[in-house]
Amino acid sequence: MNELNRKMNRQFSRFLALLKIKKNFGPARTFHQSPLYLKQDKLWQLGKINHIALVTPNLDKSAALYRDVLGGKVSDKQALPEHGVTTVFVELGDTKIELLHPLGEKSPIQSFLDKNKAGGMHHMCIEVDNIVEAMKDLKAKKIRLLSEEPKIGAHGKPVVFLHPKDCDGVLVELEQK
Repeated sequence: MNELNRKMNRQFSRFLALLKIKKNFGPARTFHQSPLYLKQDKLWQLGKINHIALVTPNLDKSAALYRDVLGGKVSDKQALPEHGVTTVFVELGDTKIELLHPLGEKSPIQSFLDKNKAGGMHHMCIEVDNIVEAMKDLKAKKIRLLSEEPKIGAHGKPVVFLHPKDCDGVLVELEQK
């Protein structure tokens, strides 16, 4: 009987330990900003993630997945010849997924699709409150911009892309809030 009690106590202790782990969800996270960053008189700030862009070989099929299978709110197709893409947006609360498909022979995303036949994540877009100042500041910090001036993006707002080699391998789009 004592052996059975010890075994039950061990199992109960393990169970309580598991509950404690699940209840706490691990250690608390601490976020930091660079002391150098905090000392600067910043003329611009990062905002929220506006959207994550996915390149797709079949825009209609992808839109149907998010609309009909996952139940998302999906926009109509929008051709953006100046960017060489056709887009569809999927609303997700306060952010979106942008579905991209090449438009025209000189589409900048065609080479991405050639390398990734099934499509995939292309870029993430972060809002900024002053895109002109952000561009000046990032240039001064040796972050390469993919254009000298902002262009008007799919939302009708100024945008600029940052070189992925300067952003940990991620193509980052900044959009004026």
